[in-house]
Amino acid sequence: MSSLQHYIQEYFGVLKQEDLRKVCEMFKEENLLKGDFFLRQGQTANQMSFIKSGLIRIFTDEDGKEITQWISSPGYFVTEISSFMFGGSSRWNMQALTDVELFTISKTDYQNIIKMVPQWHELEKLFIIKCFAILENRIYNHLSKSAEERYHDFFAQNPALFNQVPLQYIASMLGMTPETFSRIRNKQLS
Repeated sequence: MSSLQHYIQEYFGVLKQEDLRKVCEMFKEENLLKGDFFLRQGQTANQMSFIKSGLIRIFTDEDGKEITQWISSPGYFVTEISSFMFGGSSRWNMQALTDVELFTISKTDYQNIIKMVPQWHELEKLFIIKCFAILENRIYNHLSKSAEERYHDFFAQNPALFNQVPLQYIASMLGMTPETFSRIRNKQLS
């Protein structure tokens, strides 16, 4: 099974082999160079991608202050789901932190999957539920855990990112100042 097939099965559920092949054929391989934008704030998301390799930072700029929402890594999809599904402007910038290899589907091709795979609406519902569950978990962590607990949880799940990404991006994503992040990190290292 290719990595794209694995990603689709993981996010959308099990498809018949023939349906999986049809869906995979609609994705195109793309590359972003470090610093390239996948999507800019204010644009409409007209594509969705699964990351094969590399890292994409999702962030916004509010009053001259950058706020990192997430860092997408291999195995995750990247788009602004509300803009992709309903249209409208993206609230987020999505920029390659490294060179990135993607499997990308256009919004038009995504919408045409239902013509080829009749049970797609059920599978898409699983996808949306998975997205919602991830978001719900992040909100819960921000509301119920201390900065130190958020740091420990994120480090346990993503230790490699601490060597690949500027630490101020991780601090922002975890909802803490760089100073708080540094204090917690130094405490861990000592």
